[in-house]
Amino acid sequence: MSEKLNRRDFLKLTAVGTLSLPQVFSSLSCRRPGSRPNIIFILSDDHACQAISAYGSRLIQTPHLDRLAQEGIRFDCSFATNSICAPSRASILTGQYSHQHGVIDNSLEMKSQEGTFPVLFKKSGYQTALVGKWHLKATPVGFDYFSILPGQGHYYNPEFIERDRKYEEHGYVTDIITEKCLAWIKKRDKSKPFFLFMNHKAPHRNWMPGPETLRLFRNEDLPVPETFFDDYRTRCEAARSQEMRIADHAYLSYDLKLFPLNAGEINEQEKTGLAYWNSVYNRLTDEQKKTWEEAYRDENEEFRRKKLEGQELALWKYQRYIKDYLRCIASVDLSVGRLLDFLDKEGLASNTLVIYASDQGFFLGEHGWFDKRFMYEPSIRFPLLIRYPDGVERKVDQKHLVLNVDLAPTLLDMAGLPVPAYMQGKSFKDILEGNEVSDWRDSFYYHYYEYPAVHSVKRHYGVRTSRYKLIHFYHDIDCWEFYDLQADPQEVHNVYNQPDYQKVKDQLMKELNRLKTELGVKPEI
Repeated sequence: MSEKLNRRDFLKLTAVGTLSLPQVFSSLSCRRPGSRPNIIFILSDDHACQAISAYGSRLIQTPHLDRLAQEGIRFDCSFATNSICAPSRASILTGQYSHQHGVIDNSLEMKSQEGTFPVLFKKSGYQTALVGKWHLKATPVGFDYFSILPGQGHYYNPEFIERDRKYEEHGYVTDIITEKCLAWIKKRDKSKPFFLFMNHKAPHRNWMPGPETLRLFRNEDLPVPETFFDDYRTRCEAARSQEMRIADHAYLSYDLKLFPLNAGEINEQEKTGLAYWNSVYNRLTDEQKKTWEEAYRDENEEFRRKKLEGQELALWKYQRYIKDYLRCIASVDLSVGRLLDFLDKEGLASNTLVIYASDQGFFLGEHGWFDKRFMYEPSIRFPLLIRYPDGVERKVDQKHLVLNVDLAPTLLDMAGLPVPAYMQGKSFKDILEGNEVSDWRDSFYYHYYEYPAVHSVKRHYGVRTSRYKLIHFYHDIDCWEFYDLQADPQEVHNVYNQPDYQKVKDQLMKELNRLKTELGVKPEI
């Protein structure tokens, strides 16, 4: 890709090959009546709704994800019940809340997989495959084939684990995962329906873009969130004591790609960041290192010449962070485009349910933060796009509160399989099909446990309705927050102690206790 390829040219390039709606639906007549759908579940890592143009992003255009949204359903109210990687992934697989499946934080192994929906798919005659990030420590169960990244995996030249071997693949992880998935679909047993779990590493920290997207957004200033310089004035100590501020806690080398560091830039924090950076940068080949050095050299030299301080320094860090994050998203979007075009070419589009989701949301500078964990909207809200030409209504759903625990029962239901009683989530198949659902939830329960730990986000739980949110921070703190999301969508005004909200606050307290009882929540840990 030429160095002169700008953002506009790139977006034109990504649109090439995208088919029109009539072409997508032209093969509907070829679908066998009553046949079970193939299912492809694309799960990215830390992909915020704010970084998809179908969700109104001011930051990036994602034409292929937009195509998926236009040809299916986009959920605007989809939420994680514990906004952190392993617990959310376990909830997706089991249809259960963290306290039920036991993976309450990233340190714990998933003890049992016998009740996961891939196991049930396999038992019912589906071919099953898993490719990419797994992050649940235990060996995957329920898959005829798996090729997974160890732990978080690496962006460049990643290692993969299969049943009888561990090996390294040369290249960029998003591209490799895509190629592995397409190859598996090609060689599958065509007499059976298939389920493919396509798990991208991107855009997880440390946001290393692929070679094709390294120069996107150069010479652009991307929009800064209104709350970037939030002072947390009305909130609990939890908002102030976290360690995920872009200005203060992002590593210059590992996160912000300022390399090589000068001696004067290496303090105690940067010693840790530099060790992390060396562990990933040294995986690159000499050719890959040359590409990276050329991509960042001029901007890094300019940064050092300017000697920025205060707010100007914080804003420079934000621009570097958000551009690298979005560059990773651009590669994921290209991957989705490749997959959708492949399904069209192979005649599989009409009988293949395609779902795109992230394990949780992510802070893209809101409140000055990166990462997730908090029960604030950018963290708990994740993108959810579903296309099934002959079984999903094309629309935007802005009404129903859909959760990560609902995904397993819904996929089972879409495949005509029974939903086990132990799954705490609910199938939203009727919503997908455009049917009226009179008994859908009007609130949900959230619980975050991983503290003390990285990023120092206090343990907390709470309840959210369509308009209000009540949060309790506990363990080494006892503090409550209450938000009116209609009046305060940015969540900067904690009105817990305001008399005007006493009645509705009492109602939410009752609802919180009802949900804890209904879900069998254990005593606070």
